[in-house]
Amino acid sequence: MATHKRLLRYFVNTIILIFCLAFVLKFAGPNILKQYIISGIGDCKNIPILCMQPEESIFKPQINNEYINTLVPHNFPKISATFPKGFNIVQELIKKDYYKKRHNNNQAIIYLLFQEPREFIKLYPNVQKAGIVNNYEFIHRLNYASLKQINNITDAFFIIMKSVFSPDIGNQSTAKMIKFELDDKKGFINYSMAKPNNYFDCNIIDGDDNFFKVYIKDIGARLDLNNVFAIISTLKPLNN
Repeated sequence: MATHKRLLRYFVNTIILIFCLAFVLKFAGPNILKQYIISGIGDCKNIPILCMQPEESIFKPQINNEYINTLVPHNFPKISATFPKGFNIVQELIKKDYYKKRHNNNQAIIYLLFQEPREFIKLYPNVQKAGIVNNYEFIHRLNYASLKQINNITDAFFIIMKSVFSPDIGNQSTAKMIKFELDDKKGFINYSMAKPNNYFDCNIIDGDDNFFKVYIKDIGARLDLNNVFAIISTLKPLNN
């Protein structure tokens, strides 16, 4: 409940913006709505990910159990997983600072976020009118949102949320977006592997619609995608 209240407080400004966008759309149409968003957030040139979508193929990784045996178990409120040594592990709530560039730029760090089933559709109930009824459908729509395809308020909402949900992934012009399936988990990974550092923004939903976000800032580029999938495979919700 406390987490949901924090989420609600954070997104109140987003909802206010959505109402402003509704006014713009009613009297001006999609093109003006798009320009309104660009003036407030940015365009595809300065935020390329706003116009990117996941690759069509679904990545189905094979997990290296030997690598998992080298990882260190961690328990947090509502979540457990194993992580490599040498990273600072932090569980976060959704707040503006999380998604922006941090100080300590030379620190290897992993941020975690967890949300229970159907939490995201409570933030903006109008998404249910678009047929979005769970966390996975919310995250799916968010990842496929594109600034080039804005026709209504729901499209605008997901572009705004895409900008909020996108952490620092280094040089976005070299970033890739993939979708994956792994046992009872599926989701999307946005990543950049341009040395000297790697960045991985992982959005994961399990079979019960629990949502996990794992953001990895890999200073020194020690990890690859196989390592990241091994970490993801160990994510579990805890019943407190």
